[in-house]
Amino acid sequence: MITLEEKDRDRIIEMAWEDRTPFEAIQFQFGLSEKEVIEFMRLNSKASSFKMWRKRMNGRTTKHQNLREKGINRFKCSMQRSISMNKIAKR
Repeated sequence: MITLEEKDRDRIIEMAWEDRTPFEAIQFQFGLSEKEVIEFMRLNSKASSFKMWRKRMNGRTTKHQNLREKGINRFKCSMQRSISMNKIAKR
């Protein structure tokens, strides 16, 4: 597995937990396949958090680009400018 900075690890975890961010977006930005993201989450989460994440992601159509509704081809909300200039406050 590639060596990542702490901010990149945090961003991967954040993207993995987001419902509408597909695994393809993580692969596009960080070069990690879905299998590698699963292994990454296993290594960087508590066991209970990993189990909760896997249960949540299992069968979620928004996490796979090919299973999404036609016409949704963006990786982020249309209201967001970019990662550094986000107009929407995080919860």
